[in-house]
Amino acid sequence: MDGHRKPVYSEVLLPRGLIGRLGVILGCRALLLLHDEHGHPLFVTTHRGDQHLTAGVPAFLTRYEQHAEHSQVARMIVDREGMATEFLASLHVEGRSVVTILQTSQYRDLTSFSDVGIFVSLSTDTLGQVIREVAPARITLSREDHPDAPLHLQVALIRDLRRLVPVQPDPEEAEVPPRWDRDLSPDERTWWREGWQATAAPAKETTARLIPIVTTAKIEPIDAIELARTYIHRWPAQENVIKDYLLPLGLDTNHGFSKVAVKNSEVAKRRTHLEQRRARLIQWAQSAGKRKAQASRRRERLRKIFTSRSKELYQDLWAYQRTLEEQEVADHVLRREVKERKAVADAELEQLRSKEWRAYEQCNAEFRKQERYCKEQREVLRALEDLKAQEKTMYELDNRKDQVMTVCKVALANLAMWVRDHYFPPSYAQATWKRLLPFFQLPGTITHHAQMVQVDLRPFNGRALNRDLAILCERVKQASPHLPDGRRLSFTVQSSCCVFAAQKISKIP
Repeated sequence: MDGHRKPVYSEVLLPRGLIGRLGVILGCRALLLLHDEHGHPLFVTTHRGDQHLTAGVPAFLTRYEQHAEHSQVARMIVDREGMATEFLASLHVEGRSVVTILQTSQYRDLTSFSDVGIFVSLSTDTLGQVIREVAPARITLSREDHPDAPLHLQVALIRDLRRLVPVQPDPEEAEVPPRWDRDLSPDERTWWREGWQATAAPAKETTARLIPIVTTAKIEPIDAIELARTYIHRWPAQENVIKDYLLPLGLDTNHGFSKVAVKNSEVAKRRTHLEQRRARLIQWAQSAGKRKAQASRRRERLRKIFTSRSKELYQDLWAYQRTLEEQEVADHVLRREVKERKAVADAELEQLRSKEWRAYEQCNAEFRKQERYCKEQREVLRALEDLKAQEKTMYELDNRKDQVMTVCKVALANLAMWVRDHYFPPSYAQATWKRLLPFFQLPGTITHHAQMVQVDLRPFNGRALNRDLAILCERVKQASPHLPDGRRLSFTVQSSCCVFAAQKISKIP
């Protein structure tokens, strides 16, 4: 399964998507393509340009299986775009297994995987050196909507020894960046002294790049080599077919530009985001106001306690001083006793004053938060009004005509690949549309007989092409294909060129 987007240039706003070959976001149509294991296109549907692959696949598979009554998609291979946890879980519930590749944000290094097996050779270079190795592993992905039912995936963990990437630092250590001179000896760290000579910084620690191929299939034990090769085979079997057959046949050509006004999905997404932001700001402002009121009441209560306790303690201190004076104690003893008693009272009052101050600071902090949230609410409302003023009408293309033409192109590509596989010489096993096109454009004559339809083809000007054409005619003659009305189909080459080519063929050892 693969997605393909073809741009549509228009004066009006169309649903937009990323055009892979251009690397830009444009108004476009989105195609979903299903290929078999040999790369032959089986089914295609046309959609809005902003539709994601994971959103269209379930309905796509249902439509395909309705048309192909005796065919069911049991295993699907999809690129990184299909690596969505809920998407994989839903297909797994339907009894389908999916093979895809993990996104780089879903793992860090080998520690992200469990039950990592032994790495074995996957591919070698011309000198016999291992350039890729693979090992079986497992990974568990959490599901936001179903936290109690995580998704367990089996992994073919490829390690590409040709590509080295920096080792990811430990998140705990990354908070405190190391010193730039930590590798130098104490004598070499005196960089402020005159005559200090710099040395090269140490090389960054690297490791082989990981390519995790995952599957939802519950096969025990997993064949990591087979799983890795299954996914890697998608590139030549699917991408090359799109490039070599469907694009030359006009897959990127658009047919039909009838439009109908629809809801502006881009504005709707931004409006939804702003409305959610505004709702959160209102909630935060209300919560900040409540906390401010609570802190204010707590501060007022602590202030009353401080005033009352302060009055009580200093009255006790005054009474204690009067008592000492009545007892006619020495002045230095009186001052010492009063000072010690006052220090105890001040320490107790300081604790109450600190609590009151903290409440006051919290009250001010919550007040500032509330003010900031109210200010941001006005900014969000301004953004909503600007969004409404700048909103453009979005139009959706009528894809029916384009779908018909795309199906015809897919059928033509299938026909060309089928003819190539059955009748062309073995040297044409990987031939592209460009190489086959001269044969399909050959002029000639068609003669109808009661039991046979004779096609006489005009020869090429080149000897090599005529030799291949003679082999083609001979293979058609041996296969003896029949037309729908039952008549046999026969190909020959006009004039002596066919005889000359046949003589050349007989000389081939």
